[in-house]
Amino acid sequence: MTNVVQGGRRAIAIVQRPPAVLNLAESIDRAVSAIDEAANADLIVFPETWLTGYPAWVFGMAGWGDPEGKHWYGRLLRESPVLGAADDLNDALGPIRHAARRASSAVVLGLNERSRNGGTLYNSLATIDPEGRLANLHRKLVPTHTERIVWGAGDGAGLRSVDTPAGRVGGLICWEHWMPLARHALHEQGEQIHVAVWPDMTDTHEVAARSYALEGGCFVVSAALYLTSADLPSELVDAYRKGVGPHSEGDVLFDGGSSIASPDGTWLIEPVRGRAEIIKAEIDLDLVDEAHTDLDVAGHYSRPDVLRLHVDRSRFDPRGDTDVDR
Repeated sequence: MTNVVQGGRRAIAIVQRPPAVLNLAESIDRAVSAIDEAANADLIVFPETWLTGYPAWVFGMAGWGDPEGKHWYGRLLRESPVLGAADDLNDALGPIRHAARRASSAVVLGLNERSRNGGTLYNSLATIDPEGRLANLHRKLVPTHTERIVWGAGDGAGLRSVDTPAGRVGGLICWEHWMPLARHALHEQGEQIHVAVWPDMTDTHEVAARSYALEGGCFVVSAALYLTSADLPSELVDAYRKGVGPHSEGDVLFDGGSSIASPDGTWLIEPVRGRAEIIKAEIDLDLVDEAHTDLDVAGHYSRPDVLRLHVDRSRFDPRGDTDVDR
């Protein structure tokens, strides 16, 4: 049952700083430093697959058995964490879990997650509560285009919103924002803050963020990557630049664009581009209640007698167990 989180003002921080691509230990150190710096925030958000980097090279290495593509996939697999149980504060994300606890902040982190039982990766979004517990883990339902070479398909277990000090928080990854039923699965759980994570923030992604805010009557915190060629292994730069394509300009491969949309679909914080920084803002949850005066898509503006949604929230496991802990 959804608990109603009280209104009032909350502090939000978006980490628009580069990870150390394909370097798990260094990326974890950078995440901890960012959390420590943003410790006065109720919610701290990192972009899509911030840990250990968005694999843009795959768009130029889609040929069958491409030896360079296989090399970089293996490298990514070895530098991606296997997550422990929800209350295991000393798993591969242990330093980040402890940093969240030290800061008394909720943390939403995009990561490449390695499966427990082998060579599959997931594009995942982990929500860590202020006690360091893994409050939710969402795996991208459908990797987009050639992303399917890198990531396996996720499941519905993480299509949930959870209570945090910032409010009730849910999240989707990149093009999941064009999946109407995935959106509604979160709307009906009383989201007050929606986390939208992206590698880049194009014009269409901006439209998706503002539309989601208006549709859900919630704040949308969009986190996008800022990444330069200096953040990559030198031998990967050319292949990565080819995969990024028109988003690349000089040494900047992704230029950010993180933002916050208000429940009426207007910008609270317009997209911030061209620099690495921690973006800080204050939101007022009372605006969420006010936005539902006219439009509550999971409440008075719904017709459950005509339209119904069923969500299978069991956790898929290739070993055949569909009800595992995570």
